[in-house]
Amino acid sequence: MKPVERDTLSETDLELLAAAREVSDRAYAPYSGFRVGCAVLASDGDRGTEIVAGCNIENASYSLTVCAERAAMGAAVSRGRRAFDVIAIYTHTPHPTPPCGACRQFLHELARGVRILIECETGVFETDLATLLPDAFEQPSE
Repeated sequence: MKPVERDTLSETDLELLAAAREVSDRAYAPYSGFRVGCAVLASDGDRGTEIVAGCNIENASYSLTVCAERAAMGAAVSRGRRAFDVIAIYTHTPHPTPPCGACRQFLHELARGVRILIECETGVFETDLATLLPDAFEQPSE
């Protein structure tokens, strides 16, 4: 992950980060208190671009917790979106928090070439899915 200066980000990048920050306040995190927000930029051809956001939703049965990245992507796919350019993730932490392993695989399935922005208290960082998930699992071709 490399740090990014805010003044080098596009207006759309800044809107995505703001949407991720805003939705993190709506996270349902009664067990961990760890609130995460995610906003994705969908760009399906003639449908134009759309920002779709999601937050983490915890559950007493921890394995049923839904991460913000999967919540945002699920909402976007439910809206019929299939092409994604950028994902912005926000956590109120001193260090950037990249997606968990399950979310990395989930993103690989739906948004392989996506650019990832991660914001925390100390700034904005940029990475991509290939860096976060080298040698991702794929269904073998016949």
